[in-house]
Parts: sequence; C-alpha cells; structure tokens
Amino acid sequence: MNRYLEKFIKEDLDKKIILLTGPRQAGKTTLSKMLKSGYDYFNFDNLDDRLSLQEKSWDRSKDLVIFDELHKLKNWKSWLKGVYDTEGIPPSILVTGSAKLDTYKKVGDSLAGRFFQFRIHPLDLMEIQTFLEPDNLDKELDKLLTLGGFPEPFLNGTSRFYNRWKKSHLDIILRQDLIDLENVQQIIQIETLIQLLKSRVGSPVSYSSLARDLQCSDKTVKRWLTILENMYVIFMVPPFHKNIARAIQKAPKFYFYDTGQVISDLGMKLENTVACAIQKEIHFREDCFGEERKLYYLRNKEGKEIDFCTTTNGIPSLLVEVKWGDGNLSPNFEIFGKFFPQVKMVQVTKKLLKEKTFPNGVEIRKAHKWLAKLNLP
Repeated sequence: MNRYLEKFIKEDLDKKIILLTGPRQAGKTTLSKMLKSGYDYFNFDNLDDRLSLQEKSWDRSKDLVIFDELHKLKNWKSWLKGVYDTEGIPPSILVTGSAKLDTYKKVGDSLAGRFFQFRIHPLDLMEIQTFLEPDNLDKELDKLLTLGGFPEPFLNGTSRFYNRWKKSHLDIILRQDLIDLENVQQIIQIETLIQLLKSRVGSPVSYSSLARDLQCSDKTVKRWLTILENMYVIFMVPPFHKNIARAIQKAPKFYFYDTGQVISDLGMKLENTVACAIQKEIHFREDCFGEERKLYYLRNKEGKEIDFCTTTNGIPSLLVEVKWGDGNLSPNFEIFGKFFPQVKMVQVTKKLLKEKTFPNGVEIRKAHKWLAKLNLP
C-alpha cells in the first residue's frame, strides 16, 4: 500500500536530505524503498553495511541512497553534513530512524538548512479508508482498538499474531535500541514503568507517584519518560493554559503509539486511538505544510475536563471529547467553550444511534466516521 507521506517526500527528495522517523516497524524502510526504482540501502545495525558507510562506498549511480538507523553512528550529523556538502544531490539522500533524530545531538556540526523531516505514524482509520477501502469502517476501528495500527499485525488481523508481535517489538526497543542509544541499564524498571502507564492512559500522570512505585527519584522518572518519547513508544499530551508556567506545573497525560498496548477499558483504548489519529494529523501538517499545531487537554481547578484541545499558532481551534456509548452532550463543552468562542467542538462516540448538532455548534459524531475524515480546523 502507498503510505500517506509518499507524495510529499518524493517532492522534496531532490531538494534536501530527508530525515524519516517514527516508531519501529511503522513502515519507514518499506516506504523508503518505494520512493525510487533504483536505490542503495544500508542499515547501521548490519556489520557489512557499517563497513561500507565507513568507506563511503555506496553506488552513486543509483537515484537514491537510504541510510537506516544512521543515528547510531557516532557524530552522524557531522558525517552526513560532510557527505552532503561535498557531493550534494544526486543521489538523493534519505535517513531513517526509530528515534527522534533531532534529539540525538551527538557532538558535531548541525544539519540546519540541509534537511526536511517527516514523521511516519502507524495506520489510522483515515489511511485505512483511503488505501484499503474497507466495507465496514466500524469493524476496522474495532481492529485498531484490539491490534493497534502497526501495519504488520493490523494487516495480519489476528490477536494471536499481534500478541506475539508486540512482545518482540517492545523487546527490541528496550534491549537493543535503548542500550545502543541511551546506555540505560535499568531495563526492568523501565519495563515496569511502561506497564504502569498502560493502565493510566487518559489520566494525568504524577511523576512523584510513579517515582514511589518505581522506588526512584522524580528526576529519573522524567528522564525515562523522555527516553520513551524519543523512542516513539509514548507521546505526551500536556494541559493547555495561557500561562505556560502554570501549565508546566500541571500533570501531563501519556498515550501509546500502539493502542493495543493499552490495558484499560475499551473507552480508554478509544481515547488512545483518537489521540494517535490527532497527533498523526498534526505531525503531517507540520512536516508537509509547515503549520504550527499542538495537542493538549483542558482541565480546570474543579477537575472538569475536555480530552483534547488542538491549537493553531497557539490558539485553540478544536475541542474533542471521547465517549464510548454516551449520546448525551458533555456539559464540559459549555464550561470551556465560553473561553474560546470560535473553537470547533466535537464529541466522538463509538456506540451512537444518531449523530447530532446543537445550537452552540457542538457536534456528536460516530467515532468511525469522524476518524475516517479527520480534518483539523
């Protein structure tokens, strides 16, 4: 299947170095090899490929050279800058990685001005509808809730395959990538942290509470969470507040790129799926069009809450409340809507007999329909 970023990466291949990042097995390598008919491919995890990279001995007659997991090379940015500044394009240069490449600032020269970055996400309902054209979108949403959106287990379609896949997937991240990139030895504690987060999706996370459970410091917990973010295991959704200093003091929420990891009830799995879809669309618009968008949640001092708030250029543009089977409008829209009179408000519901709109502009939409046509205002 053609992925949603293919067209946009092709447009930029002859202009800049392309950095393509995203979770392990989200489809980076497969997409890279589909971009041009002639390519040379090197994976830094492969010994022979590492020797070729040291010699800089790739086939320069090819249209494209792909460097996979290059960020594991010491001073990789300086090395890549040297190649680009000396030889330029062609061949086009594409670097892929299962870690945030802009985070691993090893000692060396900056690539500023020399690259465009793209972040690929697992499948969501919008991409599934576009390329697979399923007969029953609600059924596909059920699959997403159970199996997550990573292409291999989703397309296989069985829980038996997924359960084996997700174990090996996490093992590779923790026992290979984590040690290679961060030299972290506390693998068991980080595994426990992940397990704790699986049951706290959708709830504000207390660093001190996690620290007590893990018998370590708040500072250590924050560092581990940042590492898991950088490795595309989880992503953070902070609370929105006009006063940024106050927002920093409030507890963030964390969601998994793999919805199947969530062990809470189906409502939390749905909330995680919606979070993934919105975050994917935000990254798509940032990477392909240069738009400035962010994802937050809303919560006041009384504990009233809206699940998601997206901003455009720092101004709230969409409020989303996620419900499993409630056809009644959440009263929290009335509470928060008065602060943002121009904002679009949608309640996304899985089990809904009839879609509705209200005089104040709030909509109640079926989850599978809304997710399949997700459009950020």
